[in-house]
Amino acid sequence: MRVKYLIIGAGPTGLGAGWRLKELGENSFVLLERATHAGGLSASFTDAAGFTWDVGGHVIFSHYPYFDSLLDDLLDGAYLEHQRECWIRIAGGWVPYPFQNNIRHLPPELAWECVEGLLPGKRNGYTPANFRDWFEHVFGPGIARLFMEPYNFKVWATPPEAMDWSWIGERVSIVDHERVLKNLVLQRDDVSWGPNNTFKFPLTGGTGAIFGALARRLSEHIVYDTPADRIDPAARTLITADGRRFEYETALFNTAPLDALVTAMLPDVPDTLRDAAKTLEHNGVYVGGVGIEGMREDSRCWMYFPEDDSPFYRVTNFHNYSPNNVAEPGRQRALMTETSFSTHKPEELTALMTRTEQGLEAVTLMEPGARVASRHEIVVDYGYPVPTLGRDAALADIQPWLQAQDIWSRGRFGGWKYEVGNMDHSVMQGVEWADRMLTGKDETTYRIPQN
Repeated sequence: MRVKYLIIGAGPTGLGAGWRLKELGENSFVLLERATHAGGLSASFTDAAGFTWDVGGHVIFSHYPYFDSLLDDLLDGAYLEHQRECWIRIAGGWVPYPFQNNIRHLPPELAWECVEGLLPGKRNGYTPANFRDWFEHVFGPGIARLFMEPYNFKVWATPPEAMDWSWIGERVSIVDHERVLKNLVLQRDDVSWGPNNTFKFPLTGGTGAIFGALARRLSEHIVYDTPADRIDPAARTLITADGRRFEYETALFNTAPLDALVTAMLPDVPDTLRDAAKTLEHNGVYVGGVGIEGMREDSRCWMYFPEDDSPFYRVTNFHNYSPNNVAEPGRQRALMTETSFSTHKPEELTALMTRTEQGLEAVTLMEPGARVASRHEIVVDYGYPVPTLGRDAALADIQPWLQAQDIWSRGRFGGWKYEVGNMDHSVMQGVEWADRMLTGKDETTYRIPQN
């Protein structure tokens, strides 16, 4: 098959690219998807017990009018809108998110440890060299010890001293000393920070319903169950794992993991670029869904867990996102847990469901002896692209070389930039690439670091 544009992956980025090409009147393109379904990390699955599960705790919010309009069109009013309610489990109690703005909920001695660490002369005064330096510099030793250090290791499965801090942006609420003290003295909760303080969620089908709807609009362009195997940029040819041949005239758009693209799919990459790709690090995520018979009063959306009495770093009350996420709405709860793993933080995956249920009991989200209606496990080998200290230098070497071959790599793992890896960012990376190809407009969401 020969087309103008060949797209690897039918996740949010690939679908965004395909949809925008079609909007602009270009129909000579194909999306190759290795799975039998669309959506990538934003897919959803319904298990044998009738529970619907996402691949992790997604919430839908946006920085883009284009994405807002597309989302409204795809959902066609069939969604719920939520005010975020998020908490942190620590010291046997619960602290509203963001942690640093709500330390009044801590025991007095821990609250004082946090405040003392913010006093003049208590924080390190040097320019941060890594993520650990950064959060100790910004938050002080108390908040760093209690929350920032243990929680971030549980999420990233990477030592914070091996991570850069330039990705932070709106991902982490920066501490405001006056605000912290005022909230403490006035005993006031402060929970409105962040771009996702309100979010939408599909009424049925989980997050995957969005991308399933978009994929149906592109059905004649998507070839499923077709992993890419080898790419010859000079011949503008891609060979699939089962030997099929696809040719592209203008460009190849990749959303598969960048490290795999460079080290496995492109046989003639310079050794320096192959070595650079091998420095890119990621974690994996185990998503453990536990469906429980019976209800309880709990309006929270999701919760964070920095301590070691549970393996997971986050639990989502998935039944609160939509009652249709459970088999018997109003009678069952769906607790969706996430646990990271890596070479820095190995996990025995076969034992994680047992440890997950023990952890849910330890943090009081599940009663001992509770009747479990569903157990669902998803193992995601590529969970988060980790912003390590060498990431930007690697991208600055790899991406220009790829683009010189008319290969464009974007998306959460295609671009390997967590800070623009939200659902809206991912879709818009595809949209902006299509605009660049057909109209010459510059991309604004994904920018390549400069050496």
